[in-house]
Amino acid sequence: MIKKQFEIKNPTGLHIRPASLLCEEAMNHRSHITFVYGGNNSEANCKSMLSILGACVRSGDSIELCCDGEDEEEAMKKIGELIETGFGEKA
Repeated sequence: MIKKQFEIKNPTGLHIRPASLLCEEAMNHRSHITFVYGGNNSEANCKSMLSILGACVRSGDSIELCCDGEDEEEAMKKIGELIETGFGEKA
């Protein structure tokens, strides 16, 4: 299992479009992919739109992405790139 902290940079947080991109990328990997968020360390399943949207992650929030499985490094790289580029949204 690998974990990495990210700050959500896109101006609207994880609303429908970036959540869809995140879910779509996560579904391309066999690994179990989640993120931990909030003060109570809640966990969201990156392969579930409802789970991602239910996290209510806003711009500036930090999440810890967790990838566990045979392609965990590739999953971390691809999803990390999405997050770091703000899901292609302009600031």
